Amino acid sequence: MPTFSVRRASTADRPIVERLWLMFRHDMSEFGGQLPNPDGTFRAEWLVAAFEEQGWAGYIFTGLENRPIGFAIVRGLAGPVRVLNSFFVVRSMRRTGVGLQAVGAIVGERPGPWEVAFQDANVTAVRFWRQVATRFADGEWKEERRAVPDRPDLAPDVWISFTVGQGALDPSPGSAQPTQA
Repeated sequence: MPTFSVRRASTADRPIVERLWLMFRHDMSEFGGQLPNPDGTFRAEWLVAAFEEQGWAGYIFTGLENRPIGFAIVRGLAGPVRVLNSFFVVRSMRRTGVGLQAVGAIVGERPGPWEVAFQDANVTAVRFWRQVATRFADGEWKEERRAVPDRPDLAPDVWISFTVGQGALDPSPGSAQPTQA
C-alpha cells in the first residue's frame, strides 16, 4: 500500500481541491450526462460549501512529496448523520487500498451514523461503497434507492447507510452484512 496522508483541507488547499474537483466531476459526468459549463468548469456548490459553510468539511489525500491524490467532502457534521458527499481518488492510485484507508480515516474521526450516495451505473463505486460499509459498520448496513431531487430524468441514486464504531480506522474485514430497504 502506498504511503499517503489524509487531513482536513485548509484554505491554502482550496486551489488544489478545485483542480481535483474538475477531474471528479469529469469522471461523474459519465453517469449523469453532465457537460461542463461554457467556461470549462462543472457545477461546484458542494466544493464551495466544503470551504465556506458550517457543517461541511473538505479533506485532501496526499502521497509522496505531498502530491495530491484525492479528496473527500463531508456534510452534516453538526447533525445526527454525516454524509460522505463527494469522494475522489486519482486513477493512478485506485485499487491500491488508498480509498478504503482514506474513508476509514475520515469516518473514524466521527463514529456514528454515516451515509453515502452513488449511481448503480458506476459499477466500481457500487463495489467500493459496499466494501466500505461492510468493513467499517457496527452490525448491519442498509442500501436503498432514492430519487435525485429536481432530476426526474436521472435514475435514483443508491444510498448506503451505516454506523461506524470506535474501531473504524482498522481496515481489516468486518462482519457487517448488508440489508436491503
